Parts: sequence; structure tokens; C-alpha cells
Amino acid sequence: MNLNQIHNVFFIGIGGIGMSALARYFKNIGKHVSGYDKTPTILTSELIANGIDIHFEDQIDLIPENYYVENTLVIITPAVPKAHTQWNYFLERNYHVKKRAEVLGIITKDTFCFAVAGTHGKTTTSSILGHILFQSGADVTAFIGGIVENYNSNLIGDGKTVTVVEADEFDRSFLHLHPNIACVTSMDADHLDIYGTSDEIEKSFLEFANKIEDKQNLIVTNDLPLKGVTVAVNEQAIYSATNVRIENSSYVFDVNTPKGVLKDFRFGLPGRHNLMNALMAVAMADIYGTPTDAIAAALASFKGIRRRFSYQIKTDDFVYIDDYAHHPTEIDAVHQAVRELYPGKKVLAIFQPHLFSRTKDFADDFARSLSAFDETILMEIYPARELPMEGITSTWLMNKMESKNKKLVAKDELIDAILDSDAPVVVTIGAGDIGELVGTIKQKLNEKIT
Repeated sequence: MNLNQIHNVFFIGIGGIGMSALARYFKNIGKHVSGYDKTPTILTSELIANGIDIHFEDQIDLIPENYYVENTLVIITPAVPKAHTQWNYFLERNYHVKKRAEVLGIITKDTFCFAVAGTHGKTTTSSILGHILFQSGADVTAFIGGIVENYNSNLIGDGKTVTVVEADEFDRSFLHLHPNIACVTSMDADHLDIYGTSDEIEKSFLEFANKIEDKQNLIVTNDLPLKGVTVAVNEQAIYSATNVRIENSSYVFDVNTPKGVLKDFRFGLPGRHNLMNALMAVAMADIYGTPTDAIAAALASFKGIRRRFSYQIKTDDFVYIDDYAHHPTEIDAVHQAVRELYPGKKVLAIFQPHLFSRTKDFADDFARSLSAFDETILMEIYPARELPMEGITSTWLMNKMESKNKKLVAKDELIDAILDSDAPVVVTIGAGDIGELVGTIKQKLNEKIT
């Protein structure tokens, strides 16, 4: 398929974080872009402000009249149900209909492609890497699964020769990519509704890793069963962060590399998991040949990602943080970072579980992770693409938690429940529509503390 011959691009599920990055990309290169999504969000509002036409009803007559078969590409997200009217309209008329991952594969095939894989850390690692490459002057476009604060966008750059992509394991999407340099941050069990078992997930990651023939271009953590260039924090590895300390709320550390020791790197995102993500990006950029001073400068200037340990309020007496964590390992990482930064302070966590299947598969781990906070508020499960499962509810999950200071709260009662807490550190956690409530929560908490 030749993208040069495509004039129009129509997205079904345009408001998704990965889909919206592609929408921005096609808009930037001069294509006509429009699309459908189920509900308006902050992201769809931003796309509309950028001149992209979006509608929220699944109706044939809302498809632009000039989107003819021969020059229109239709991009779908796996979350869209097969009964979707517009999707079937395009299929029946033999339009070019592709999954998002297939389109990324087409875009990146003729570029030097960096692919960031792993069940956790993809967005942060790819954001840092994209920022490093862009700031160093590389001709890069980075497709990011989050809004990077430095650019207020999930698309970095408009280069044509180098790409950075998140290699998403969901639906085995990453097997469509053609990476030149890749990393794998983690291989924890997830998406068991797709894979069935953790062994099948591991097989899929192995298949992805085998796309990199030269294992000097595959970066992995010490604990993974993959051959490649190892990275670690305070452990023996080919790239290792040592002499790690905290200065003015930032990590300062040295990096041991095959070429020598790089001194006094500075990085502002909290949590050892983010330090590992930064180290992954440093290793990939260094292997590519990015100058050390450019890597160090970009790392120090990286501001973070919206909804990834994102400070909403930060004063001496009160802190409100929002995070996208939706897996027990990610919640553990948020907890570790909060405890490291605010030792001895009471922490309130508000969690919205994401997917019935994920809640079912990892219920005991969720219960353990959430019980580590001093106080927990649970919301009902956000279904996303799923139908309810009998017996799988937030009440069921809450009953598994050992902590006593826990409660289930309806969405319309959430603000009052948060305001009733005396915790000086508040964290909202989840990948569902809890993100749409962050602005209101921030406003009400600011009113409370001022």
C-alpha cells in the first residue's frame, strides 16, 4: 500500500491515545483527516482544535462525502465492536481498512525504526527517547501513547528518516513493526483475554525480539529471558546506572557504558521504574550514536507525560498526583515513588479498575498493591471494550483487600469522598475515564487547601 496515493484518512476510534497520534501525523503531512469516536474527551477536543473533523454518532451519513474508495484509508482500533456500522460500510465497499498497528508498520518500514516494547514503561521510555533524538537534531517522528509535557502532544517531530514507536503487545500488534533498534522493558502477564496464558505472552515477545537480528541492537533488562544488551540500576550490566542520589527532587546518576562512564546525568521523573525507563532510552540513543552531551541535556529537560506520575498540585503541605497505572506492577511503582518522595506522610489512592478481565486475572495482586496505601477509594470497573463478567465487581475486589481504610464510591460522589480525607498526598490511578475527572478534582482540592 502506497501512502503517497492516499488523500483522506478516516479513523474509527480517533480519540484513543495511539490513534490520535496517527491522526496528528497524517494531518501534519497534508492528508484530509476525520473520524468517529464514542464520546468526546480532552483528546478529541484537542484534535478538533487542530482542524480535524470528529463526530460521535455511528452513522453512515456523517462520513465526509469526498472520502472516495480509491484514495481513502480507514484506520480502526481493536476496541471497536465488529457490529460497528461505519466499519462494516467501509468493509463492504472494499476500502483500504487497516489496524493502527498495520499502518505504523507501513509508515516505519522505510525508516530507521526504534521500537519500545514491554508490558510496562513503553510510553515513558519512548517519550524520553523521542525527546532525546529530537533535541539532538535527528530527523525523527515519535508516535507516543501519552501526551508529552514538553510538546503538549503525543507526536514529537515531523521527520521522515527516523521513527520511534511503542511496540504494543496487545493483539500481537508489535509483530507488524520493522525495528532497527528495539528494547523490551518488561514481560509481565497481561492481556490474558487475548493470550490466555503468560507462556503465550512470552512467546510473542520472543517473536518480536527475533525481529532484531543483531542482538547488539536489542536492549533488555537483566531479568528477562532474552539475549541482548542488558541495562540495570545498581547492578552489573552493559549499561548500568550507579551512584544514584536525589538532588532537588531529581535523580542524579552515572551511567557505565561499553565506552566508559558518563557522569552526573540528571532526570526529574520520580520512581526507580522511571529511572530504568530513562536508562533504556539512554542506551538506545547511545547505540544509535547520539552525542553524550545531547543525551544529558535532553534527559535533564524532560518534563514528563500527562497522566504518568503527573503533578496536579505540589506545595509544601499538599500534593496531588495523577497516574495512568492499571496493572498491579504499575501501581506498585507508583507506591514506591510516593513513599520515596513523601516518607511518613498519609497517602490516599483513588483507583478505577480497567477491564473486567484484567480485574479478574490479577485480583489478588491488585488487592495487595492497593492495600499498601494508607487509604483507598475504589471506583466501579471501567469496561472499555468488554461486557460485564458475573461476580467480577469492585466490591468483590475490595473484599480481597487487607486494609481497613477502604471504600467503594460512585463517580458522582467521588469528589466529596476525596475532600473528606485528611491525607496530605492524594493519587488518582487508572486507565479509564478517571482521567477526565482530574481537572475537577484538582480544582476542588485547590479550593480546599487555599
